[in-house]
Amino acid sequence: MIVYKFGGASVKDAAAFRNIRHILASVALNEEKLIVVSAMGKTTNALELVFKQAYQGQEYRHTFAEIQDYHLQIVRELFPALQHPVYAALHQQFAHLRVLLEQVQPHDFDRQYDQIISVGELLSSLVLHHFLDQQDLPNHWLDCRDVLRTDETWREGRVDWTWTEQQISHRLPALLAEKPIITQGFIGGTAQGATTTLGREGSDFSAAIFAYCLQAQSLTIWKDVPGLLNADPKLFRETVRYEEIAYQEAIEMAYYGASVIHPKTVQPLAKRCIPLYVKSFLHPQEPGTVIWNCQHDRIAPSFILKQNQSLLSFHTKDFGFISEQHLSSIFQALSRHRLKINLMQNSAISFSTCVDTDEPRLEALKADLAEEFQILYNQPLHLFTIKNYDQPSLDKLTHGKEILLEQRSRQTFQFVCRPTQEFPH
Repeated sequence: MIVYKFGGASVKDAAAFRNIRHILASVALNEEKLIVVSAMGKTTNALELVFKQAYQGQEYRHTFAEIQDYHLQIVRELFPALQHPVYAALHQQFAHLRVLLEQVQPHDFDRQYDQIISVGELLSSLVLHHFLDQQDLPNHWLDCRDVLRTDETWREGRVDWTWTEQQISHRLPALLAEKPIITQGFIGGTAQGATTTLGREGSDFSAAIFAYCLQAQSLTIWKDVPGLLNADPKLFRETVRYEEIAYQEAIEMAYYGASVIHPKTVQPLAKRCIPLYVKSFLHPQEPGTVIWNCQHDRIAPSFILKQNQSLLSFHTKDFGFISEQHLSSIFQALSRHRLKINLMQNSAISFSTCVDTDEPRLEALKADLAEEFQILYNQPLHLFTIKNYDQPSLDKLTHGKEILLEQRSRQTFQFVCRPTQEFPH
């Protein structure tokens, strides 16, 4: 059996849904298929906005109406008959979303966030389920919250692998033997029945979880790019497509922020040697990239940019050296406030780290450590990473930039700089 994952761009409009039907129709009929789908277009961003408006006590009904109208416009194009059951299914989801927004309280941000933002995947998977049924591709719709369990780490749920694998491996094979399964990415459920999310762009991770638990033949992620590229084509003028790449290399690229792959996606696939294909839904006949257990010579340098970064510098208030005890306090506080370290550097009297800018979490961190440290910070900044660098790539990417901190190993070069729109590659 195979697992397919379609991202938001794959379901952004009616033409995109028809394209998915074309891709699925080309797959051999004897292959069992599980299809994971993201929210449609920029729905997750829109849901984040409507939730924040409700959380801050602002008027949110206009944003809610825009989200609803966007979905209904696509559905009307796909389902001209207004009595089609898809309309009732969407009405139920939007009624539920309206109630959730009305009940938002000015506390417990992360838990409420998960309950509201998760609606996007439920909507898109329902539309795809009904559309494929209508197109003579019958399928099961699966609420993934029934089989993918996490703890209550809101906005980045930790998977209960033992329970999840037991449920998926026992319940899904019989369904797959009948017809394909359509389910959601990005979301999971707790033992108490609450909804969690796996972190932004977590639909790739969801697909990897299903592939791992079902011991799939392969996982294919369908993107709007021709495969895994050495740089984001939206930011860099010249890019190179990797034909194949090893699991370890892909894991490192994802860790540093490569946008095509979610950081947690590759590890479960590597454990069971399940190949990951990255292919273009615009040109499905093209080979794309395969990430698998392979050996290759030195590959083209990859250029990775993480934007909206904060550079924090911790100094002891007594002007003493930074000791292991100080580092322990800092690391524990960063973990407590769920701020991932993207780069760090230690000197005799200071410790510096680069993290994603999240103002509420940063403010909580600074308050937590205010008695022990003087904390200086710069933002917003860019963090560049060059994997498999050479001197020409270093020269071109660093030229003309104000570098605040840099670090290199034998294969990786990273630097933090002021934002700039100049990307020479």
